Amino acid sequence: MPATHRADSDKGLKPRLETAPPATSPARHCRRKHGPAVFRTTLPKYRFREPAFARLPVIMSNGIFRPLIFWPFFSRQCYNPNPLPPLTGSSGFTMSALHEKKIGVIGLGYVGLPLAVEFGKAYDTTGFDIDQARVEALRDGIDTTLEVEHAALKSASRLRFTHRAEELKPCDIYIITVPTPVNPSNQPDLSPLLAASRTAGQVLDPGNVVIYESTVFPGATEEVCAPILAEYSGLTFNRDFFVGYSPERINPGDKQHRLTHIVKVTSGSTPQTAQLVDELYASIVTAGTHRTTSIKAAEAAKVIENTQRDLNIALINELAMIFHRMDIDTEEVLKAAGTKWNFLPFTPGLVGGHCIGVDPYYLTYKAQQLGYHPEVILAGRRVNDGMGAHVVQRVIKKMLSKQIHVNNADILILGLTFKENCPDIRNTRVIDIVNEFSEYNANVEVYDPWADAGQAQREYGITLRSELPSCHYDAIILAVAHDIFRQNGPALIHEARKPHCVVFDVKRALPRHLVDDRL
Repeated sequence: MPATHRADSDKGLKPRLETAPPATSPARHCRRKHGPAVFRTTLPKYRFREPAFARLPVIMSNGIFRPLIFWPFFSRQCYNPNPLPPLTGSSGFTMSALHEKKIGVIGLGYVGLPLAVEFGKAYDTTGFDIDQARVEALRDGIDTTLEVEHAALKSASRLRFTHRAEELKPCDIYIITVPTPVNPSNQPDLSPLLAASRTAGQVLDPGNVVIYESTVFPGATEEVCAPILAEYSGLTFNRDFFVGYSPERINPGDKQHRLTHIVKVTSGSTPQTAQLVDELYASIVTAGTHRTTSIKAAEAAKVIENTQRDLNIALINELAMIFHRMDIDTEEVLKAAGTKWNFLPFTPGLVGGHCIGVDPYYLTYKAQQLGYHPEVILAGRRVNDGMGAHVVQRVIKKMLSKQIHVNNADILILGLTFKENCPDIRNTRVIDIVNEFSEYNANVEVYDPWADAGQAQREYGITLRSELPSCHYDAIILAVAHDIFRQNGPALIHEARKPHCVVFDVKRALPRHLVDDRL
């Protein structure tokens, strides 16, 4: 027998747990907890798996058969000299110290600010935004998005704002909440997300966690963002730093479904990180959390939430176009169908904003990368993206029936924001109506007391009307159902219209007898 085996036999055959390097030992734990444990003697070629009490093996040593001596591992617990590693070996980051951690929120828009405020009530929180004017306004207690009131801003006593990235350095957990739009070709535009990842990477320390809330295609967090964090920090992903994903569910302008009242989906790049992310959000979200087993699952859940809604609205929009040809009022049909308990209450209209009109393109982009061409999702997008042109065509037909020339006609559009009672004009599809009328050389004006005039000029080159002239417009289109339009719309339209004006109601917010046509 080789000398090494003779030396082993001289020491006796005391069994021990087999241990492997932590990074490559998936089977080093007890079966009842983490999978089967592997036992062996000091002779490597003789091994068997627990439970070993089913038989009593013997091991030959120096030509003599000897019974194997067992340690007392028959109990419900087995000794594990190599437990699961902590979240990081270098920083000592543990769940018990969660309440001591400092949080940095990158991006202070509709999603980031409410999140920073809630965390700022319980944690030392730094809110970062590249817009210095935005930061200064928040320091003065002013939120131009109208999502957070002055009193709520002041209640976050542990929250501070900055536009200097270096002031994020003391943070342990970073939460990225920047927009993820699409480009003119309806392809994902990840430039804000990549820039935010570079910012986080430059201040990242060993043991830090970066959580993403922005809508992305499945796989983006780990395949696109994590490598950037690694590149700019010089750290190794899932060894020195970790990532999580918890998709935002903010509904701008909705004062009922707030951050703390909506269940939060959570996930992490390792089981320990997933637990950390889940407990972090559970500490501020009273509605509770739902943890997924992977980041991809959480990313996919977010992207299909709005894809499903987009398709449902597309169906109703297509039905509205069909019923128009049949000379049937769509609203009456929907009310009748809604008397059935399982009929879903969707209505026709323009589909814009930063979620419903964008998220489906992130999913279809990834599907096409994988060689699958999604037909239903893209069909729904085509229907919804074409609603602006559909509205214009119907208005023009009504104008011609009243012998109103479209060329050089004065058109008034009521509303520019992507939804009612909200100042957000991102990806508003009202712009489709404006552009379509411009193709006919019409003079288009927009009136919206909710929208910011400066932002409208920068984003779309539109000069908003601050007041309306009397008896001036050949056609008036109610595009956004702000409460002010519901309440004062009839009087406003009566004052601004010409005697033979066409009135079109996109949102069915006006009395039926006051309009010439509606969706």
